[in-house]
Amino acid sequence: MHSFSIGDTDFLLDGAPYRVLSGAIHYFRVHPDLWADRIRKARLMGLNTIETYVPWNEHAPVRGEFDTAGRLDLARFLDLVAAEGMHAIVRPGPYICAEWHDGGLPSWLVADTDLVLRTSDPAYLEAIGEYLDAVYAIVRPRQIHLGGSVILVQIENEYGAYGADKEYLRRLTAITREQGIDVPLTTVDQPYDDMLENGGLPELHRTGSFGSRSAERLATLRRHQPTGPLMCSEFWCGWFDTWGEVHHVTSAEDSARELDELLAAGASVNIYMFHGGTNPGFTNGANHKGTFRPIATSYDYDAPLAEDGTPNEKFHRFREVIAKYAPVPDEVPAERTDAPAFEVTLDRSVAIWDVPAEAGESFDRLPAAAEFGSTRGFMRYSTTIEHGGLLAFRSVRDRAQVFLDGTFLGTLDRELHERMLPLPAEARGELTLLVENQGGVNYGPRLGEPKGLIGPATLDGVPLTEWRAAPVRLDDVGLEAVRAALVAAPQSEDGAGAALSGPVFAAATFSLDEPAGLHLELPGFTKGVIWVNGVNLGRYWSRGPQRTYFVPAPVLRAGENELVVFETVGARTATVRFVARPELGPTEV
Repeated sequence: MHSFSIGDTDFLLDGAPYRVLSGAIHYFRVHPDLWADRIRKARLMGLNTIETYVPWNEHAPVRGEFDTAGRLDLARFLDLVAAEGMHAIVRPGPYICAEWHDGGLPSWLVADTDLVLRTSDPAYLEAIGEYLDAVYAIVRPRQIHLGGSVILVQIENEYGAYGADKEYLRRLTAITREQGIDVPLTTVDQPYDDMLENGGLPELHRTGSFGSRSAERLATLRRHQPTGPLMCSEFWCGWFDTWGEVHHVTSAEDSARELDELLAAGASVNIYMFHGGTNPGFTNGANHKGTFRPIATSYDYDAPLAEDGTPNEKFHRFREVIAKYAPVPDEVPAERTDAPAFEVTLDRSVAIWDVPAEAGESFDRLPAAAEFGSTRGFMRYSTTIEHGGLLAFRSVRDRAQVFLDGTFLGTLDRELHERMLPLPAEARGELTLLVENQGGVNYGPRLGEPKGLIGPATLDGVPLTEWRAAPVRLDDVGLEAVRAALVAAPQSEDGAGAALSGPVFAAATFSLDEPAGLHLELPGFTKGVIWVNGVNLGRYWSRGPQRTYFVPAPVLRAGENELVVFETVGARTATVRFVARPELGPTEV
């Protein structure tokens, strides 16, 4: 057994000064069969600790449940960290930001208008207590003094940028201690005086989040944390991508220089991210600082270990810096080799209207998505109109395609601040809107906002009050319905590779001699979702920056594999290709 504590100037491991050299790996963004590989490569870069958030909404999509299967097996992840001889930092939030849907808060929580998020509101604290009971049941026996890997646990996350409810922080701290978490507790905030003051307590060890000007920021941190070790617990060595922007990168040379400055000052560090991974399915978050901007599927983050698990220049530069301050193993991970490259033609397709769907619920007003059980992905609204005119909503969250009796009329895109669409004067029939929740806002005051069509809805100023609404199920059950429809649908007479008119599901099979990580490219496609062997890999969008989509080797199998694509707009061709190298997009306009 070992001990870990905070001394007057240093972290102490078994009573001796210890520098935490940590890297972030989010277990929920990486296929579980790849965890051990990614953890080992962190050690080979010279790190001694792995940090992870815990996403409440993934573990508890329904209140009272706590899923730990597959990629959510936190216990197994922490045990693998220990098996590699490394330590662990756990950051359970409950709010995590992380460019993750709703900042990690569950849909059932954010939909409850009777509670106030991220405060000492009793209803909110009651829900948090249930969540932390489950998390700490996993973390508690894995603390370092009990033979495990966990050396630090963080309370909340950059709270000083959001609020100043000290009682809330005190209650989180009390819950954590009552659950038998005895390792030191920390907070993290950006290095501004007000944030560091508002986001911490005297009994919690304050740390900072930044990626440059280390000496200046450590000095600010020291004013608020006068004793103990200084730590940058989010050393931003890269950045996340949002759809429609460039692929963000930071100079490996500059990042290494900043890391060197940080370590030369004697500080501990958590590199955010060491390995970013992927936002699978509908898990990506969104930013809204005046304009809504959803996060891309790749969470590569320009991290030292790329999304496909291969080291890049930043890995080697960081390794050289770390070697100046701590022992680094001689072994170096293998460089990237070309992935199998080949084309696949999606030879089966079916329109979304031909896939059996839920009838939905009837409403005498326009309901928000949570009211009919749609928490992520897509939903469908329909009403009957007798004439055309100006269709208007208070808000569209986030993108709506409008159809009249199955004929496409136009798109309303929140990012473009669109909420009105003129309909032809002769319009008459069933008006249907396919609405995509493009990701819950993960930072700022819009955290947990309602999704879907936000009323009132009007046609030429007259309220539209009779609606039916339902989620578009794209889970395992929904995918089975798609597969059945694909089998039953008549095939196109236009030949293999012909254009696709959306919204449409298209599918194909392809063969591999053995499983291998792949990079999927969809030239000519517009916007949609990808599944390989039933695993939702996430969204694609031709606007970029992301151009290829990583398919982890454990998702694949020797022999026949299945590819399903939901193309919402249309594709010039039904042929896609797997390419040798990833392409995350341009880094300059």
